[in-house]
Amino acid sequence: MAKAEVTDGGWADVVGEGRFPLFALICLGVWLTAADSLVTATIMPSVGQALGGYGYFGWATAGFLLGSVMAGASSGLLAQRYGLRLGMAGAALVYATGCALSAAAPEILGFLAGRVLQGIGGGWVVGFCSVAIGLLFPDRTLARVYAAITSVWGIATLVGPLLGGVFADAGAWRWVFWFFAIQGAGVALVALRLLPRGGADAGSAVAWPQLGLIALAVAAIGYADVAGGALGAGLLTALGVAILVFTVRFDARASVRLLPKGSDDLSEIPGSGYATMFLLTAASMGFSVYGPQVLQTLRGYSALFAGYVVALEALAWTAAALPVSSLAGRWPARMIRLGALCILAGLGLCALAFGHWPLPAVVAAAALLGAGFGLSWAFMSQKIITALPAEERAIGSAAITTVRMTGAAAGAALAAVVANLLGFDEGVTVPVAEAVSVWVFAAVLPVAALGVWTAWRLGAAEPAPQS
Repeated sequence: MAKAEVTDGGWADVVGEGRFPLFALICLGVWLTAADSLVTATIMPSVGQALGGYGYFGWATAGFLLGSVMAGASSGLLAQRYGLRLGMAGAALVYATGCALSAAAPEILGFLAGRVLQGIGGGWVVGFCSVAIGLLFPDRTLARVYAAITSVWGIATLVGPLLGGVFADAGAWRWVFWFFAIQGAGVALVALRLLPRGGADAGSAVAWPQLGLIALAVAAIGYADVAGGALGAGLLTALGVAILVFTVRFDARASVRLLPKGSDDLSEIPGSGYATMFLLTAASMGFSVYGPQVLQTLRGYSALFAGYVVALEALAWTAAALPVSSLAGRWPARMIRLGALCILAGLGLCALAFGHWPLPAVVAAAALLGAGFGLSWAFMSQKIITALPAEERAIGSAAITTVRMTGAAAGAALAAVVANLLGFDEGVTVPVAEAVSVWVFAAVLPVAALGVWTAWRLGAAEPAPQS
């Protein structure tokens, strides 16, 4: 039986050679986007009472997501053109400006405009963080760095709703955005001091056609959530996904590319890696979007308790990611495959347990789902980045963020289509919640199974020889 192999470098290696300040900056940058979305979801009822516009609530998420995907998709190219220092500082200032606009908004449209700016700035910040990881950390440390980033998302999932609840209960929802605006400005100042000036290439072209196609696709997927009918939502989701597939094909043949070579080929590491990330993320979104509402309706849980039951997924992600981050040799491929299987099994258990099984079964489903991502995500990221030539690491690293956010958008829209077909858009009754508790998970099992297949291909793929 093969023994687990451990890398030469440990956590001390991650922060060694003066990398601790850079590591801390990356964690803070990821925190901005991770916590922002969770806090905002908690305070939206307070925003609605103050500003009105309940019909536009979907766009508080859709606008943020649209901005994030667009920005994340362009961050690799912008890092090449302007360098990490100016890119990260500018992105953080855009984010801070968006927070200030939402904080000071006198009406809902101003608030939503601020959310779009937050999405753009936050997407750039996370994208530049991914680029910085790929460019400034040794390959041997990448799994641990991504595991640490995962823990930031886990902490944000636990702290975010509580932080939002404190501000909302105090009647001070605007101060949430002032609080994050201050943090955004701090990231900008630290980035100017820490990040290298080099790496800019003023001649780097921008893949505007691909970015335009992504904007169109994400706008279609984002609008599917608020389309008002299952048929319209389904058609918009299908249109958005079709445009994304076309974009990948188009990008592979474009003179100025947005994705690294091989992203359109499932036999190569980038293609199978990005496909696995997209499919597994999309399949899991119904859990976080509809899980809390189902638990409140069927079991009578409070919003806070239901939110923290669902947040166990992120906690399990972190708990699984950290212990395995040092594995090497054959083990990363095994963890990628095992993680995908855990996600598929977790979704299946969700379909059985969310309705009326005892709470420990729901907790087990959440833990299995999160552990699947924890076991696999860092190794998928590491395998993609280390397979890329040096000149493609910037766009390849940024693409990881883009794929994750795009998968989240597609998955949320798909879950909305299923839920609306079951009558969710007409009111959350007990019979509707019972149906949603099964089918919002069962319907995506084929998507997760496809993700298992691509994960198997990724585990077996070997890096192409570098010329």
